[in-house]
Parts: sequence; structure tokens; C-alpha cells
Amino acid sequence: MTAVSTAERRDNPQLPGRVRTGRLPNGRIGLAILTTAAIASSIAMFLDVSKETTGVLSLVLLLSLIFLRMHIGFALLVSAMMGLWALRDFGVVTSTVSRLPFQTVAQWTLSVIPMFVFMGLLLWRSGVTEKLYDVARTWLGWMPGGLAVGTNLAGAGLASVSGSTVGTTYALARIGIPEMLRAGYDKRIAIGSVLAAGLPGQLIPPSITLVVFAGLAEVPVGEQLLAGVGPGIAVAALFSIALILAAVVLGRKAPNTAASEPGTPDTMRDRWRALVSIWPVPVLVLVVVVGMFSGIFTATEAGAAAAMVALFVVLFSRRRDRPWGAVNEAAVGTIASTGSIFLMLLGATALSRMLPLTGLTTGFTDWTVGLGLSAWQFIALMTVVYLILGMFLDGLAIMLLTVPLLMPTLAYLDISLLWFGVFVVFAAEIAVITPPVGILSYIIHGVAQDPEVNLGNKISLRDVFASVAWVIPVALLFIVLLVMFPEIATYIPSQMGG
Repeated sequence: MTAVSTAERRDNPQLPGRVRTGRLPNGRIGLAILTTAAIASSIAMFLDVSKETTGVLSLVLLLSLIFLRMHIGFALLVSAMMGLWALRDFGVVTSTVSRLPFQTVAQWTLSVIPMFVFMGLLLWRSGVTEKLYDVARTWLGWMPGGLAVGTNLAGAGLASVSGSTVGTTYALARIGIPEMLRAGYDKRIAIGSVLAAGLPGQLIPPSITLVVFAGLAEVPVGEQLLAGVGPGIAVAALFSIALILAAVVLGRKAPNTAASEPGTPDTMRDRWRALVSIWPVPVLVLVVVVGMFSGIFTATEAGAAAAMVALFVVLFSRRRDRPWGAVNEAAVGTIASTGSIFLMLLGATALSRMLPLTGLTTGFTDWTVGLGLSAWQFIALMTVVYLILGMFLDGLAIMLLTVPLLMPTLAYLDISLLWFGVFVVFAAEIAVITPPVGILSYIIHGVAQDPEVNLGNKISLRDVFASVAWVIPVALLFIVLLVMFPEIATYIPSQMGG
């Protein structure tokens, strides 16, 4: 699949392009090194080496292809097939290639993915998502740091219905940063609130990332989605509290701006009218969450019902502006995005079948046992690993790369897969804002160079990294709370259908 242009990704925030590699050397020297590593590892695994070495070489090939900007799905598939060829024979490769696509994708539980993607793109085309920020600002502008808190909560809503942290961050940066600067906020608070805004959205259903994890870990999709409800709300609340405290400490640099903001409705009637304008968002979340929790809907049925509601919304809201054109654009985006996600799942499944043959998965488990790590010491170690991986890969790539390797270890340490799904999704989201190569940091820095966004204020990369410096501790605090109180993630799914 070819890379998606910036304009297309802005219009269709669900579209996954090629996996980013951060700021790796992209000159001739860097290209030569990566190409040499890919070729050398491909050749070396067919020499007289141990199966463990073959496994390591296949991972070297995988990382080399990713850094060469090959689509993560193809990179996973190529490295897995090369490993199978070296370990067995070419007949095993042809047999796997002929059977694996159908076995991987033709699952009823995965049919929820196109439903959620279609729903998100329909809402984006309807214009409902653009109103979320205004509603949050209208209702929360009265409190200290109200605009920042409103940005945080709007981000949770946007990310939950769009399925894209990058798309959410881009939209909020263009809307929220100038509004907060105009209201007198410190630029670091303005940037930090946007950085934090997308973090809870990947946990609150409908979450495509959690669905992908459920497919990898072979856990019920409905229960995995419900496991994200409590953590998603907790993350949004924790960051809101942090923003309010920052506003109190900074005083005038993060003011109470309700009275000073132009265009903010003054009456409760206007506030309720603004709230009514985003009715599809809470309705869709309720359809998905309540439907699955009560047992009325399976995850796929909930996704289909939500997509149908979103279809009615876009037809009504765009009734005078090419409504069926908007539906067609959403459908095309859904096909492209779903195909890319399924290709990544196919590659991850192939890798998960190859790695046990190399002995790396059992070797990693034995290494963990040898260290004598407890479950929570292991989680602390993986948090560091994910933060490091986030310097080079995006969240979905991190999950696809690590989960197949970790499954035996999770079983040995008796770590709940539902809980770990929440952890890995959130940890991967933290990783993509982490300096020095976090993609969201550079996206915000790029947007902030627009004079219409910075309003004449100089916003340097150092300012963005300073904002990250307070976001990361709050995010790590949430992980600590999640470890101390795993019921945050496991309680709601444990009551499912009750």
C-alpha cells in the first residue's frame, strides 16, 4: 500500500500511511546501512546457524524494512516468511501464504473493524466532531484552565470517534492552541493540553486499537472494548485535574477565561443548544458500550448499529451539501484503512507462528523467569521498552511487533490479557509523544509554526518538549494506578451481561 498524502490523511484521519520511523538518517549513508542490514540478515539466516539466530536475524530484517519505510504489514509478512523458509522449506511458505490470509481475516469478531472505521469517517464528514471543541470550551471555560481542560476532554471525544490520535492532535492543535494563546495561556500549557488530549481516546470505545489487540491476543472483542472504558475516563479525569492544578499554580498564565473569550455563549440556553449539536457522539458511545455491556449486542452488532446511526447523521447534516458524496468518501476511506489494518494483522499472525519455531518466545520467558521478575516488575520493564520503541515506531506498530513475542510470558506471569491490552495501548500512545523522536511532538511543532496558530508567539521544539515533560509524569502516574488497582480495567468486563 502506498503512502497516503498529508491532505488525504487530514481529510481521512483513519487512513494509516506508512509507518513512520522518526528522524532516522534518510541520506545515502543511512539508506545504504539499512539496505545492507536487510540483505545481510536475509542471506545469513540461510547459513548454518541456530534456530535462535535465525529468529534474531528475522527481527533484524523486520526492523530494517520498517526503517526503510516499508508498510508495517508487508515488513512483518516478509520477515516471517523468510524465517519460515529458513527454518523449514519453501513449501511451508507457499502453504502458509495460501491459507493464512483467510484464516486470519475471515473472523466474525474482526468484522467490527470496518464498522468502527466507517462510523468514525462518517462522523468526521458530518462535521459533528468539529463541534466537540466548542462545546467543551463553552461548558468548561469558567474554571481555572478551563480551555485547557476543554481541549483535553474534546480530544477524548474526537479520538474515540475518529480512531486516530494523529488526526485528533492535528485538529486540536490548529483549533485549540490559538484559542488558548489568545486567552492569555502560557504556550507550554496550551501545547501540553493538546498533547495529552488524544491519550484517553484510544481506550474509550469504539477503539480500533483495542480491537486489533483482541485479535492478536485472541480475547473476546466486546470484553476488551469494555476494559477500556474505566481507564479512558480515568485518564481524561487525571489530566483534567493536572491542568486545573497547573492553572492555579501559573495563575494569570492559565486564567479563568469564560468572560474574556469572544463568541462564548453566555446563557444556559445557549450552552444546552451547543451541547445538543453533538448528540450523535454520546449516543454512539452509549450504543456501543451499553449494547455490549447488557448483552443486547455483540461487538460487531454494536459497531453496525453505530455505523447506521452515523450514516443517518451525515445524510441529515449534509443534506444540502452532497450527502451521498460524503458517504462515498467515507466508504472509500474505510476500504483503504480496513485493508491496511488487516494486512498488518496478517503480518503479525505470520510472525506469531514463526517466532515459536525459533525458540525466541520460550527463551524470552525463560529469561524473565531467570531474572525472577514479578508481574509488576515485568510491566515496569515493558514500560521502559515501549517508551524507547516509541522513538522509532508508531503505537500500532509497537503493539504488532511485541505482543506475539510476549504472549507466553504473560501466561507464565498470570497477567490478565484484558488488562494488558489496556496497558499496551496506553503505553504505546505515551511513546509517540516522547522526545527525541515522538511523532506527535513534531506534528504539533509543525502546526505551531503557522502564524494563524502561534499568533506571533515563537514556539520552538524546546517549548514542545518542555510541555511533554509534564505530560509524561502524569501518564506514568496513571500506569502506576492501573498496576495498583487493576480493577480500573477489569471490573466492567467482569460484569458484562450481568
